[in-house]
Amino acid sequence: MPKTSPRFNILAAATSWDPSRIDGERERRGVPPPMRIEEIFGENTFGLAQMRARLPKQVFRRLCATIEQGLLLDSSVADAVAIAMKEWALEKGATHFTHWFQPMTGFTAEKHDSFITPNVGGGAVAEFSGKDLIQGEPDASSFPSGGLRGTFEARGYTAWDPTSPAFIVETPAGAYLSIPSAFASWAGEALDNKTPLLRSMHALDVQTQRALKLFGAAPARVLATCGPEQEFFLIDQEFYYRRPDLVTSGRTLFGAKPPRGQELEDHYFGSIPNRVLAFMMEVERKLYRLGVPVKTRHNEVAPGQYEMAPIYENANVAADHQQLTMLELRNSARKYGLVCLLHEKPFAGVNGSGKHVNWSLGTEDANLLDPGETPHSNMQFLFFCTAVLRAVHRHQDLLRATVAHAGNDHRLGANEAPPAIISVFLGEQLTEILEQIETSGSATTSREGGLLGLGTPVLPDLPRHASDRNRTSPFAFTGNKFEFRAPGSSQSVSFPTTVLNTIVSEAIGEMCTTLESELESGSVFEEALRRLIAHEVADFKRIIFNGDGYSEDWPVEAERRGLLNLRTTFEALDTLPSEKNISLFEKSGVLSRRELVSRHEIALEVYFKTINIEGETTADIAKTMILPAAIRYLNDLLAVADRMGTLGIESRGTMRMIREVNDLVDDFSEKLAHLVEQNAELGGETPHSKSRHMQENIIPAMQEVRGVADRLEKVLPDDVWPLPTYRDMLFVK
Repeated sequence: MPKTSPRFNILAAATSWDPSRIDGERERRGVPPPMRIEEIFGENTFGLAQMRARLPKQVFRRLCATIEQGLLLDSSVADAVAIAMKEWALEKGATHFTHWFQPMTGFTAEKHDSFITPNVGGGAVAEFSGKDLIQGEPDASSFPSGGLRGTFEARGYTAWDPTSPAFIVETPAGAYLSIPSAFASWAGEALDNKTPLLRSMHALDVQTQRALKLFGAAPARVLATCGPEQEFFLIDQEFYYRRPDLVTSGRTLFGAKPPRGQELEDHYFGSIPNRVLAFMMEVERKLYRLGVPVKTRHNEVAPGQYEMAPIYENANVAADHQQLTMLELRNSARKYGLVCLLHEKPFAGVNGSGKHVNWSLGTEDANLLDPGETPHSNMQFLFFCTAVLRAVHRHQDLLRATVAHAGNDHRLGANEAPPAIISVFLGEQLTEILEQIETSGSATTSREGGLLGLGTPVLPDLPRHASDRNRTSPFAFTGNKFEFRAPGSSQSVSFPTTVLNTIVSEAIGEMCTTLESELESGSVFEEALRRLIAHEVADFKRIIFNGDGYSEDWPVEAERRGLLNLRTTFEALDTLPSEKNISLFEKSGVLSRRELVSRHEIALEVYFKTINIEGETTADIAKTMILPAAIRYLNDLLAVADRMGTLGIESRGTMRMIREVNDLVDDFSEKLAHLVEQNAELGGETPHSKSRHMQENIIPAMQEVRGVADRLEKVLPDDVWPLPTYRDMLFVK
């Protein structure tokens, strides 16, 4: 049998990257190997420094009023900004500009327009007006709209977002100017992720300023802040392009567990392989130039898995920067002969990838979720912390729905990520404070951290936090912010952040209404505040859980507490368009009923299409690659048995292998036939019925086929199995 298996390309994968090639390219480009962050940071963004240097002072002040104070944009400013932005972009080598927006695909979109306009003399001039800056008009008919737009209704608008800096995208062939923008239909309905996020930030600002006024604070704009951590896998492209499942669905639909996975726990925080480190430094350099404040990099738990994370910043800018981070991870990997996998679970049996969203709120001068040295007496902090807990308790369903998609179903609750049950980890210190307030109306003490001695005089005593951390909690307080750990690695952070902003703004507003009513009736503010917090604690305390979210007892305990356990995407998405949630979004002005219902329909369509692609790909690989390989091997075994019989040699081992492979081939064929049958039946006409069919029929059928295939992989010879194995993909660096 000819040995043409891709398994013989392992050596090529292991030796395909040449470090000298990268160094030589840097020398040819004149780029010095050392990275001087303070010199390059933000050099490819049209930020405040560039604006200050290039705009008239009055124009700059008016633009800053919009960016920093949220005031209405003065349209007369646009022409001056457009001229300065164009000149800056041309100096950077840009030939085109684009309104860079985030449709409801989870990715970004752009349509490029040239700066060049022909003149009457037969030449050309570079033009870019305020009108060009403020508004673009891409075709809206082919983007997901969830019924907001018919296919024949093509008009859509992009609108410049001045609060997120424009930036230059550099490619080997040239550069272009990207202008962060919102995207709306002809009727003004949001067709993107940015518009609701900006609306939610405004709603949070309004209600939080209302609360700060009660505390006697000076008026100051309040911003939600966000810092999304990004986990991902890297594999050699030699393997990626020989795995049709990775190419079409982003995850392996087949793959037996290797002898070694993450059991030795030696990858986590281990030394970063040179090839991977070179890739990470390349990504960091590009992100620094775009003003993305990348802070950390390290090996994650699973072999081949890594993480990069920024300092948290303005939530709108952070969402844009997160999209840029994913783009740069994917684009830069190819230069190093790698492919970056952002799927939540590209490999079964090892940890998947998440995107922890660190969220807080504050003014320019103060983080409103910073407890300070004495949190028990910091009533302003306790008020805002209570508002967050009230919001999470009331809207467990909505938070779960924001992270509901096909990829995340493989991860949530799989002893590597938070369970699908939404609960809050506060730690011992804050839990004790809230218990004191509930029982006695006030808190008088806070647990102190103290110092941690390490048992030898040569090591310093370390400051110890008053509470431990809990990696099993989906929503955990981590010192001066909350960490929403449930989002998946491939998804945009915009909608989860939008929901956090919206539910917390509602809670703050309702608590303010209660306090204002008490003050009108003559109550003392401090006493009214303590009564309010005590009342809220009694209501939301069931959402607080500081224990092990992976334990078998927790789902039972959560059910006893009355908490939701929406295990699958299909269950979670059905809660999205409830009247409670529609009322929440309409009241805050973040989403209309039509806009929310459209998002529910889009999410169902994406779920259906994702599983449908996986089901078809599973059947295709099984039918055209795995089954033929198994039959060829069975034929080889039968030929051996036939020759041995001719020679009068008895081989029990060969006959045992023949029976085993034959039984697996029969079982595999039956399971495959069932999957093909289910794939042909799409489940009806509506996104809801189709999604139900995927959940109830296609996924179990795929799992049945995979189960037999993974057993075949353990039996077929190494040179016969047609796919790169987990052993290769996870460990060949």
